Amino acid sequence: MGALRPTLLPPSLPLLLLLMLGMGCWAREVLVPEGPLYRVAGTAVSISCNVTGYEGPAQQNFEWFLYRPEAPDTALGIVSTKDTQFSYAVFKSRVVAGEVQVQRLQGDAVVLKIARLQAQDAGIYECHTPSTDTRYLGSYSGKVELRDVLQVSAAPPGPRGRQAPTSPPRMTVHEGQELALGCLARTSTQKHTHLAVSFGRSVPEAPVGRSTLQEVVGIRSDLAVEAGAPYAERLAAGELRLGKEGTDRYRMVVGGAQAGDAGTYHCTAAEWIQDPDGSWAQIAEKRAVLAHVDVQTLSSQLAVTVGPGERRIGPGEPLELLCNVSGALPPAGRHAAYSVGWEMAPAGAPGPGRLVAQLDTEGVGSLGPGYEGRHIAMEKVASRTYRLRLEAARPGDAGTYRCLAKAYVRGSGTRLREAASARSRPLPVHVREEGVVLEAVAWLAGGTVYRGETASLLCNISVRGGPPGLRLAASWWVERPEDGELSSVPAQLVGGVGQDGVAELGVRPGGGPVSVELVGPRSHRLRLHSLGPEDEGVYHCAPSAWVQHADYSWYQAGSARSGPVTVYPYMHALDTLFVPLLVGTGVALVTGATVLGTITCCFMKRLRKR
Repeated sequence: MGALRPTLLPPSLPLLLLLMLGMGCWAREVLVPEGPLYRVAGTAVSISCNVTGYEGPAQQNFEWFLYRPEAPDTALGIVSTKDTQFSYAVFKSRVVAGEVQVQRLQGDAVVLKIARLQAQDAGIYECHTPSTDTRYLGSYSGKVELRDVLQVSAAPPGPRGRQAPTSPPRMTVHEGQELALGCLARTSTQKHTHLAVSFGRSVPEAPVGRSTLQEVVGIRSDLAVEAGAPYAERLAAGELRLGKEGTDRYRMVVGGAQAGDAGTYHCTAAEWIQDPDGSWAQIAEKRAVLAHVDVQTLSSQLAVTVGPGERRIGPGEPLELLCNVSGALPPAGRHAAYSVGWEMAPAGAPGPGRLVAQLDTEGVGSLGPGYEGRHIAMEKVASRTYRLRLEAARPGDAGTYRCLAKAYVRGSGTRLREAASARSRPLPVHVREEGVVLEAVAWLAGGTVYRGETASLLCNISVRGGPPGLRLAASWWVERPEDGELSSVPAQLVGGVGQDGVAELGVRPGGGPVSVELVGPRSHRLRLHSLGPEDEGVYHCAPSAWVQHADYSWYQAGSARSGPVTVYPYMHALDTLFVPLLVGTGVALVTGATVLGTITCCFMKRLRKR
């Protein structure tokens, strides 16, 4: 055999190969997501499609087709960016309704959107781009498979080995107590999926749907725990918890149940799968009813009664009142707390009145304004019975008494929230008056007083009635005139002597020294030293009678007010002459200076003329 001769390539062949490779780099390519994609009927799906390496206009057209498993060779037109009549009859109504649509992202990229998948939507989806190239080169369509094969179940937890009852149970919890519900969720798919489990609440007897079901809390597909908007604050505060027990059991605990927590609770399990492009999509969802929950509110149960009935006592005698809190209430402790107080309104006065005493949620007692320093006890004498005791009643204690009870529920930590309050019926209390009648007569000693002198005001007090040991006190008050009339400002305390003999000094209008003293058993005196014009005003004496009880507390048994005493500091006679003298001298000096100035001016004018 002869030796083979090597074949020589034409010189132009390498250049031709390079041109072919260069043209291949610009071949059209249609790209869709890698499949298969897993979805479930009733959910939405979005499938993207874009084209590269094309010739022609920047805005390309797209056509979508479906190949169903039962007819793999038959292409069903879905939707097109070019032809509005492209859709086949099986998709026409859904395209017109907007449930199926193609959305352009840019000139060479679109996305097919199906708002609600149906069972017959499973199959192979093809994205086709009509050619705008000068020659047919590359791929003009891309295909991706959409499957609907996965299942998931959700059910309320129950004893293993026992079938759960067909009808959901009905639960009743007290306001403030914990509400605990469980859910069993599992999947049998062989694919790598994640379960998202959420607990929701709907109004009893309302149809359950996405619009009526309010999410309480849930575990997302990325294992994050999130709460619905109305429950976000409670989740952050630790009042709402959700955890996983074992491989397929989930438990929700709502601490401090509220009236708004009543309703029908559901467990929703959703299965998510990761598509080949790395994104996550929901492929299945199932919901089960857990329980119908009723919340027994504290406001519907709290009741308050008082005793022993209308009371009539004398001054200085003890006053005891009992308050009983009743109702189907949770015991005070971990979930609930209570406070009880007494209020008093004077006879005929509207409203519940002012606070006398109370026990707070920690059992600490306190007195209301105006009762400080008195011997008053507020104590718990039985599990739900409270007693108010005034050691020595006064006529001012007469009125209508009511017991006020408040119920609180405990949230996270020690935070309390007031849940209910109730007042008892009014309980009349009568305290006999002491029968003290006071009269006071005040006057200015000497009748007339001049500036710089000391003004002495005297007050004589007469008393009728009253118990032995009655003490008297007297105070002096002044009202200042403005523009010849008395000011609307309340009278100002100048000074006085209390029932214990201790002097109390107020503020003197003129700012000078003041002295108050008892000059007789029932006679008081006020002295204003170095009287000035600022001390002018209308003064009066205000005596009061006081009684001291065995508990050493004082109460006012009577009061009175004297008539007005006008104090006007006069000027001395020399002062009245001195003022005109000064005025006359001043006028004479001004007049003389004016005349002298006039004469001098005229003389100078004549001198200039000469």
